[in-house]
Amino acid sequence: MKKLIAISFALCLVVALAGPALAGEAKTVTLEGEIICAMCTLHEEGAKKCQNVLVVKKDGQEAHYYLAKNDADKEFGMVCKGPKAVQVTGEVSEKDGKMWLAATKIVSSEG
Repeated sequence: MKKLIAISFALCLVVALAGPALAGEAKTVTLEGEIICAMCTLHEEGAKKCQNVLVVKKDGQEAHYYLAKNDADKEFGMVCKGPKAVQVTGEVSEKDGKMWLAATKIVSSEG
């Protein structure tokens, strides 16, 4: 029984340490696009709360970057009443099949 517990603990430790390495390192970028709400504007299935999403259009394609809830996102506020053109600087990473952007700076492109 003790061996089984030790092996289980070792496997959990390996998975916990390997997870961040497998996910890849976040990289800092500056992106321009529109911030919209995943629930109110995108009507995303399964969205139960408002969530800011940066929509970047390039070569006729749309990329969605979900903004991590942090100080920069909180200071900018929610955009449930309509899209806002912005330039966002932060670190991009992938989690659960979605691209996430941990913003360090959000600047409105609108006058």
